[in-house]
Amino acid sequence: MTAADPILEVRDLRKVYRQGGLLGGRTHAALAGVSLSLRPEDGKVLAIVGESGSGKTTLARILLRLVSADSGEVSVSGHRIVAPGTRTVDNRTLRKLVQPIFQNPFEAFSLQLPLEEYLMRTAINLGDQAMRANPRPAVEESLAAVGLSYARVAGKGIRAFSGGELQRISVARALIAKPLLIVADEPVSMVDASLRMTIVNLFKELSVRLGVAFVYITHDLSTAYYLSDLMAIMRQGELVEFGRPEAILQSPRSDYTRALLDAIPTLDRRWNI
Repeated sequence: MTAADPILEVRDLRKVYRQGGLLGGRTHAALAGVSLSLRPEDGKVLAIVGESGSGKTTLARILLRLVSADSGEVSVSGHRIVAPGTRTVDNRTLRKLVQPIFQNPFEAFSLQLPLEEYLMRTAINLGDQAMRANPRPAVEESLAAVGLSYARVAGKGIRAFSGGELQRISVARALIAKPLLIVADEPVSMVDASLRMTIVNLFKELSVRLGVAFVYITHDLSTAYYLSDLMAIMRQGELVEFGRPEAILQSPRSDYTRALLDAIPTLDRRWNI
């Protein structure tokens, strides 16, 4: 890893799903040669925007190695994490480099365990020797980073928390490993509307204060514009726009992007938040 390495580099990523069995049926190209990158000079937040079926969630799952790619490569700060047929980093190294935040915070934790147990286990599994020996300081630090105290979380299960609080605890869990990149897949779609901007602003703050980078997956063009330093717009497995959000939304090249813009209710669209 060097200072010149992209935070994230995706090269010609392809994924085809087959329906109807090996000898027949149809194929669906979820990703059709997607290439993009996020470099330190670009900023820290890449938003990937698209409707259902655009391929954005498949891309997120490949970045997390929850789904295998058919071909292409993905690197995070010079570490090869996806490359079919080629050696890549092991799973522990991957989790120290890239952490997930999923759509539904109520499904991120079991009903059976108090939430600090998940945080402790993350510290023990992914931390250094000192953290494994005494995980609590790391847990307290990560909770404080998202505006929660250890006392608020200790001994409590998911029923004691709102969706917004659970999503913040999910972010705290991701921060424990001190990852270079967090992949957040529709992280506010299951959160109460009044709390969505709280989570979005938390991502923005953490990207500046801690230097962690985010891939923010969403169908919401407005929050993507507000949060991102770079924006990618996907449709039917292809990248139709990629660049600075201001440039994309002021002068969209794709009819699909223009349709997304037209669908946003607004009195005066200047895109100058």
